[in-house]
Amino acid sequence: MNIRRVSHPPEDVTIYKSWDGPGHEDLESRMTTDHIEDVVEIFQTPLTGHYNWDYSSADGRIRKLYRLGKELNWNADMDVDWSQTFPHDQIPMDQNMNPFIGWEPFESMSDDEKLRFGWHNLAWMLAQFVHGEQGALLVASQLASCAPTFDAKLYAASQTFDEARHVEVFTKYLQEKIGIMYPINPNLKVLLDKILSDPRWDLKFIGMQIIIEGLALAAFNTLKLTAQDPLLRDIITLVIRDEARHVTFGVNYLEDFVQTLTEEEKEDRAQFAYEACVVMRERLISTEVFEHFGWDVPAARERVLESYLMQQFRNLLFTRVIPNLKRIGLLTDKVRPKFEELGILQFENLLDDGDIDWAELSRPLYEKSA
Repeated sequence: MNIRRVSHPPEDVTIYKSWDGPGHEDLESRMTTDHIEDVVEIFQTPLTGHYNWDYSSADGRIRKLYRLGKELNWNADMDVDWSQTFPHDQIPMDQNMNPFIGWEPFESMSDDEKLRFGWHNLAWMLAQFVHGEQGALLVASQLASCAPTFDAKLYAASQTFDEARHVEVFTKYLQEKIGIMYPINPNLKVLLDKILSDPRWDLKFIGMQIIIEGLALAAFNTLKLTAQDPLLRDIITLVIRDEARHVTFGVNYLEDFVQTLTEEEKEDRAQFAYEACVVMRERLISTEVFEHFGWDVPAARERVLESYLMQQFRNLLFTRVIPNLKRIGLLTDKVRPKFEELGILQFENLLDDGDIDWAELSRPLYEKSA
């Protein structure tokens, strides 16, 4: 079950007419039909579905998470104040997180180009969120069919709607507030392809609920601290509430199931989880932005990998994943040394998402003012 890391083919980014930053003056003349066409890709999956005729609630935790999902629904059109606008003449991210400060190719850019780079970097990050959320939408819809228990089917159906809302809200922000859309990072794509096309429902749970959702939750929390736009922070706050339930669902549902697997089956899943983590570390490098600005891509990638700040950032994104893998029994003796080589085994004893903080998950979306 090998997941292959792939190269980064150069692709044009999509530019929407809402961009009003540097270079917007001749934007319309540079747009072509290639920028507005729909892209459709077909994938095949040997999905095996399960009916479940027992409608009793077998697991109170999963049913309670489902109820919370219903109670804490939000509407991207009505519950987000889209009238807020962050000026495009300001860099949208905290520059203390910029690994290229002091690097000659970046420092030799004009102020306008540095500004444009900042917006493109944020657009790339948010575009990967959009693509990942679409992948989560597709996987959750599969789980509604193939999850074996009634409670899991209900929760997967509610998560499908959550993921659709996340795709909607991030797409709207990108189109209306930034105006730039990057294609999916090839490393994220190869993992989504693997998860969607694998017939085993539990592997879909591991890949999406534990790895991709766990990483996304950590990334969202980091972006909430570093984004300068109050509107974007508001959006991320709403998304985080949903994602916290999704990860908790995955851990609680898998914890008992993994114990029923044979040792060979456990090692197979553990190896998949490790390979998924390796691929997702590469997904955090915005290679497509480097290409767009004409940089030496290998040199820029090496700059990111050598940056102590970015090393810490890439590792910290696994603070939810590793404890959760340990909780469900997939941090086996065979894969532990591999995780240690990645520098992320240090997080194994942090709090996992198996013990549910009901008070935190049940908080209303908007706290009442005093």
